[in-house]
Amino acid sequence: MKKNEIQELKNKSAGELESIVRESGDKLRALRFDLAAGKVKNVNELHHNRKKIARAKTFLRQAQITTEANQK
Repeated sequence: MKKNEIQELKNKSAGELESIVRESGDKLRALRFDLAAGKVKNVNELHHNRKKIARAKTFLRQAQITTEANQK
């Protein structure tokens, strides 16, 4: 991911981040099945997809912590 893509993720709302996590999870699952079947040509795509999920979950958690801190 490039820096501008990471910045775009950071600026998304919680709902958008949750949908990104869900969609990327589905894509990762499909890639794993394709890898087992020998259909995947670019195995780096698995790595990039896992990283995207992790980044989205991190920003989602940061947003959650910020809202909890603001409520106190």
